[in-house]
Amino acid sequence: MKAALVLEDGSVFYGKGFGYKGANLGEVVFNTSMTGYQEVLTDPSYTGQIVTMTYPLIGNYGLNNDYSESTGPKVKGFIVRESCAEPSNWKARETLNGYLQRNKIIGLAGIDTRALTKRLRTSGVMRGIIINTSGDEINISSLLQQVQNFKIQGQNYVEEVTTPEPYRIPGNGKRVIVMDFGIKHSILKRLQEAGCDLTVVPSFTPAEEIIKAEPDGIFLSNGPGDPKDVPGATQTIRELCKHFPVFGICLGQQLIAMAFGADTYKLKFGHRGANHPVKDLKTGRVYITSQNHGYAVSPELPDSLVMTHKNLNDGTVEGIAHKELPVFGVQYHPEAAPGPLDSGYLFPKFVELMESKRTGVA
Repeated sequence: MKAALVLEDGSVFYGKGFGYKGANLGEVVFNTSMTGYQEVLTDPSYTGQIVTMTYPLIGNYGLNNDYSESTGPKVKGFIVRESCAEPSNWKARETLNGYLQRNKIIGLAGIDTRALTKRLRTSGVMRGIIINTSGDEINISSLLQQVQNFKIQGQNYVEEVTTPEPYRIPGNGKRVIVMDFGIKHSILKRLQEAGCDLTVVPSFTPAEEIIKAEPDGIFLSNGPGDPKDVPGATQTIRELCKHFPVFGICLGQQLIAMAFGADTYKLKFGHRGANHPVKDLKTGRVYITSQNHGYAVSPELPDSLVMTHKNLNDGTVEGIAHKELPVFGVQYHPEAAPGPLDSGYLFPKFVELMESKRTGVA
C-alpha cells in the first residue's frame, strides 16, 4: 500500500502503509520509549497527535486486553521504522497491524524515523497528514495545503476524552473525586491501590457540585492539548483548592498552576518517553520518570507556589506545591505505564495529605 507523511514545512516521508486505509491530520510528535506501545496508543493525552516511535522495532510482543490505558487508541496515526508481523509473547492476542486495522488507526512503516525525529527536534513539532492508500498516486501538493490550513491551537481535545457521566470505582479508604481530563486507567489503579474510593466526574463538573459531595480530596488527571484551551477549569480548581487537598498530574499540574496565576507555554518538541531524569529539590534525590506532554509551567511562579521538582535535561518545572494549602502537582507520570515506578510514592503521599487534613494536622 502507498503511504506517506507530509509535514507543514513541505517535508515528505514515503513508506509502507499498514493498519487502516485513509488519511488523518494531526500534530506530529515522537516518543522515545523502548516498550509500552499499546499504552502509548491508548493514552488519551495523545488525542489529536500522530505519534512516531523512535525505537526501531514495534509490535514484537503483540497486543492484549491488559495494557490499554483507555477504551481504545486515541492517536491520529502511528509511525514506526519496522512493524513486527509475528509477535512472540504468551500474552499476545493480536498483531500491531491487526489492532490498528480493527480500530481504524492509520499506520506508516519503513521510513527513516531517526531523520523525522531529528527534524522535529530541530524545527519543533509540526502539523502533518498521514495517508495510507491502495489507490492512485499520492497528491502531495493537495495534502500539503490541507496541512497548512489545519489549526491545532484553540481545539479543546479534553471534550473528546472526558467521561460523559460520573462513575464510581469502589475502594476502602479516602473518598476522592477525580476530575477526568483524559485519565489513564493505570492512574485509577494506583489511586485505588493506595486506598482511595474513587468517583470519576466529567471535566466540566461545577465546583459547587463537587463541594456538595464532601470528598476527602480531589485528583486532577492528565489530558491532551493546551491547558489554556480547557475553559472554566482554572476557576473550578481555584475554588476546590480552598476546601480540599488536591493532587494533579501532567495537565492537572498545569491547571493548578494557572489557577493560582502562573503561566504555561508550549515546549519545542515536548517530553515523551520513559527515561526523563527529575530532581526533587527538597531531598536532592533524582528519579527516572515517564513523561508525555507538550506544554510546561512557566518557571516564573507566583508567590503562593513553589517549584518542588526540576527536569535535569532542560531545567523545566516538573513539580509544584502551594506554600500554605495542601495542593501539589507533578508534570511527569508516577503511575508509569510505560516506564519506571520510581515515583509511585506520590499516591500514598496524597492519601497522607488527606489524612492530615482530616485530623487537623495540615
